[in-house]
Amino acid sequence: SGYLPRFSSGFLCPISCSAIRALCSKSGKVGGMASSLQNQGSITYLTQREAAEIDEILMGPLGFSVDQLMELAGLSVATSMAEVYKPSEYNRVLAICGPGNNGGDGLVAARHLYHFGYKPFVCYPKRTSKPLYSGLVTQLESLSIPFLSVDELPVDWSNDFDILVDAMFGFSFHGAPRPPFDNLIEKLVHLNNYKQRQQKSPVIVSVDIPSGWHVEEGDVNGEGIKPDMLVSLTAPKLCAKKFSGPHHFLGGRFVPPSIAEKYKLHLPPYPGTSMCVRIGKPPQIDISALRENYMSPDFLEEQVEADPIDQFRKWFDDAVAAGLKEPNAMALSTTGKDGKPSSRMVLLKSVDKDGFVWYTNYESRKARELSENSHASLLFYWDGLNRQVRVEGSVQKVSDDESEQYFHSRPRGSQIGAIVSKQSTIVPGRHVLHQLYKELEEKYSDGSLIPKPKHWGGYRLQPERFEFWQGQQSRLHDRLQYSPQE
Repeated sequence: SGYLPRFSSGFLCPISCSAIRALCSKSGKVGGMASSLQNQGSITYLTQREAAEIDEILMGPLGFSVDQLMELAGLSVATSMAEVYKPSEYNRVLAICGPGNNGGDGLVAARHLYHFGYKPFVCYPKRTSKPLYSGLVTQLESLSIPFLSVDELPVDWSNDFDILVDAMFGFSFHGAPRPPFDNLIEKLVHLNNYKQRQQKSPVIVSVDIPSGWHVEEGDVNGEGIKPDMLVSLTAPKLCAKKFSGPHHFLGGRFVPPSIAEKYKLHLPPYPGTSMCVRIGKPPQIDISALRENYMSPDFLEEQVEADPIDQFRKWFDDAVAAGLKEPNAMALSTTGKDGKPSSRMVLLKSVDKDGFVWYTNYESRKARELSENSHASLLFYWDGLNRQVRVEGSVQKVSDDESEQYFHSRPRGSQIGAIVSKQSTIVPGRHVLHQLYKELEEKYSDGSLIPKPKHWGGYRLQPERFEFWQGQQSRLHDRLQYSPQE
């Protein structure tokens, strides 16, 4: 397009596309999917024998118990589902569980799905009497999760369920499925016909391998289950190469280096703290069809605080309590004398009756624009709560004492980074930044005070207008605005 690529730190420099990709994967973006795209051809696929051997090593010399592996596997399945199928749209889940470990994974997944906000049902026709499985059943019953016998299942699953979890048979299964699982598999197969006729049909999620598939050869006769999502565990099995659905995830974040080296496993890295990672490219999506039907409590005038700062603090505390990532992240929008707006994410560092404070480089583009036009806006967006807050007002620099105090409260590495970082300027390359950083790190290695650079400090936006937004169903959102009155 003719634009110079930009480092995530804000520096302009000519770098290669591969470097851009590497930087993007480490960017400071707020939130984001817990999945990482991988080239399917570079990932290792296991034979049935290899999968069995790895399980034996995990539960033998490496000291894992069946309980541990099943808990991690079930959690991986549930988090993979939550990545794609939001409970606001795909709420009713039927987990069909077999008598073995694959069924146990399904039982664990059902428990986690309940806590994620779904409404799970369980069909567990051939219960295993072992204490591990009995305990899983007790846990689900304590949550009042309904268990349905095969006879109690509705005739038409399309009307009663949004997601069907196929947790009947795993990679160790041999032979042909016996009743009632043969009929249950057939029901899942028939759902493919509904989809071909573009009729409403629940999505199918298969655990590790689609039940009825050959572990290595896949859907041999082409008449088996065609799941919408496959969640491979530990590592994908050979049959997963034949999976053609839109969503393939890998779960089971417990493979130690010794096993990876022994079996030459090439697996995608798990991002952050996620228990799942996407394999292959995501499906092509019609952007115009993307929409979220928000479900939130009413946000009414008679319920809000009289002071907008108090209302902001209340919502901010809710975001912190909900465990949202970087709840203090905010989009700062500025406009210079040319009238062209620009936005970027910054971090709120304090808020009081005088306004909202953040810190930055005084020689950056945003600083230049603020010097030309002191009016700016902030936008907070808390996805997990369906809330956003807009704040508009005028901006001034905070006092040198206030900037100095905050600067020395930061980690020493961040202090050095502020000196090295000359935002919005062109640099020869990343090596220059690393060299300057290393020199300063050595210079102040004795623990002496690192002086705050003159080009670094804080800004305070003094609010002149607030808008609190709460997402609601059918786009009938609640929006309450505060503005000053004499």
